Amino acid sequence: MAVGAGGPLPATPDAGADGADGADGADGAHAAEGAAAGAERDEAAVAPPLTKANGDESEEEAFLLNLACDAELLREFANESHEHLQNIELGVLTLEENPTDSATLNSIFRAFHTFKGGSGFLNLRPINRLAHELESLLDLARQGRLAIDSGVINLILAGGDILKRFVGEIETRLSGRQEDEPIFVPTGTVLGRVRAVMAAGPAAAVEPVVRGPVGPGASGGEEDGSSGAAADVAKASVGTGSASLAEAGGAGRGATTVKVDTQKLDALVDMVGEMVIAQSLVMQDPDLASLESRVLSRNLGQLGRITKDLQRVAMSLRMVPIRSTFQKMTRLVRDVSVKAGKHVELRMSGEETELDRTIVEEISDPLVHMIRNAVDHGIETAEKRLAAGKSPHGVIHLRAFHQGGNIVIEVEDDGAGLNRERIHRKAVEKGILAEGSELTDSEVFNLVFAPGFSTAEKVTDLSGRGVGMDVVRRNIEKLRGRVEISSTPGRGSRFTIHLPLTLAIIDGMIVGIGPHRYIVPTLTVRESFRPTADMISTVQGRTEVINVRGRLLPLLRLHALFGLTPRSADATQGIVIVVESERDARGILVDDLLGKQEVVIKSLGETFKRSAGLSGAAILGDGRVGLILDVEQLGTSRAGALAMAA
Repeated sequence: MAVGAGGPLPATPDAGADGADGADGADGAHAAEGAAAGAERDEAAVAPPLTKANGDESEEEAFLLNLACDAELLREFANESHEHLQNIELGVLTLEENPTDSATLNSIFRAFHTFKGGSGFLNLRPINRLAHELESLLDLARQGRLAIDSGVINLILAGGDILKRFVGEIETRLSGRQEDEPIFVPTGTVLGRVRAVMAAGPAAAVEPVVRGPVGPGASGGEEDGSSGAAADVAKASVGTGSASLAEAGGAGRGATTVKVDTQKLDALVDMVGEMVIAQSLVMQDPDLASLESRVLSRNLGQLGRITKDLQRVAMSLRMVPIRSTFQKMTRLVRDVSVKAGKHVELRMSGEETELDRTIVEEISDPLVHMIRNAVDHGIETAEKRLAAGKSPHGVIHLRAFHQGGNIVIEVEDDGAGLNRERIHRKAVEKGILAEGSELTDSEVFNLVFAPGFSTAEKVTDLSGRGVGMDVVRRNIEKLRGRVEISSTPGRGSRFTIHLPLTLAIIDGMIVGIGPHRYIVPTLTVRESFRPTADMISTVQGRTEVINVRGRLLPLLRLHALFGLTPRSADATQGIVIVVESERDARGILVDDLLGKQEVVIKSLGETFKRSAGLSGAAILGDGRVGLILDVEQLGTSRAGALAMAA
């Protein structure tokens, strides 16, 4: 714990206050704080914290975690704290738009109080002290003795950032990525500013948020006639201390959720995937197929139904709403727009759309880059917007919705739109394009994803170095997704991300090239047919195309791409599968179309992961390995003999 301390202090009354409604009002909240403050003073006398000067008036307090004794409690505290701190940040941003919103103010107050209780129980003195002071600041606002202005908003956000940083340090220590060394917490400056604001005396007269006495039994939903929104935060427990244990005793009466370690969850999903493979092997076993037993057939059918249901439930456990990722963008838009000197509003929809947990975690960085660029490059200054007949306030829409078995995320702004000529000129200057190249609008817009590409005239701390958008596309492609751009001059731009629902299982069409098996993701398949000789022709003596109802599509012979021997060199003896990717549609010539199967995706491993045109592998129903085709990359370069591992 603190340097020189032997371990955590016993739980203070303040630490357990969050388990009951007694902490709802200002009086109830601070009645328990006297004992906590006294314990804090006593502890400080025994083990004064180390501090180091930071070059200015601020100080950083050194703090050493007691991982040997408190690892599990610290892990639970860190997990719970993310929700509280996110609620605080969202609440503060809401309060910035409507400073008189009593329900939001009460919600923020309770979140700080809950956070303070957990940190107090674990004797995390630096952040406990900061949370206490911020809670006191909010209490002044609740009593009508402090006006919520931009200075107060910035102060609370700055304090929340420090608390998030400390929680991140806890997680780093728990993961073992860093040695158990003292954590230096820069609370000095913010604490000084908070105390200065509180010492300044009553600000402009404001209406008290909490009207009338609020006793220990008062519910948050009753304060100022507010809804139960504020109470939701108050009821969230840090999960440590006697209060949490007391609540656990009654958990069976009302609990509807249970927390499970993500590693256990992933292990369960993996085992279900293996069971699906085993069930498929049984169903397609030729020895069993030769047995004419109605009972066996019925039992195998029942096994298939149960396996499918179990698989569906297991996969749903990995699905989480994208809400948490979307909510982070609210703060991002606020901070970036302030730096850019613009007023930008973020409007969100579809926050409850569910995706695979891994996708939700990984899509955050691409969205940050897109939204940052939309604010910095897309949205014009207020003067330019007024001159163009627009509102001085820019708007960015962030949407998520289902479409054709995929998840679609859109980032759309109402700014100036992409400058086609400027992008084309920059691409020529950087050697990305040859002089005189003729490209469609879509092809020109996609140049922004080229490494090092930027149209910014100068480098700022927001953008201009040419890094970011290439990373966006690369990260999205890692998730088996794709990104598209559309733009209208003067009206804005829209980035559309297409993502799979899950990274673990796909529906695939099984195709054959001689003895080899490949899997084409069903979502990319538009149609399949046996071609006739008059449908196939050659362009410029090199490129084969196929005429599909008057539309000429590139024709890729799969055996030629992977260096395999086909059953027949005559294309009319094979099957053409028309697939559609981000760039275009194309036909893939294969020997056989063997059926459709839901497959569990397996990694190719380090040796084959960079094979062009391949995204993974799967065990088929007959026990053979099939390679999963990446239709987006297929044909961009030859994969060679690496693919013959199948």
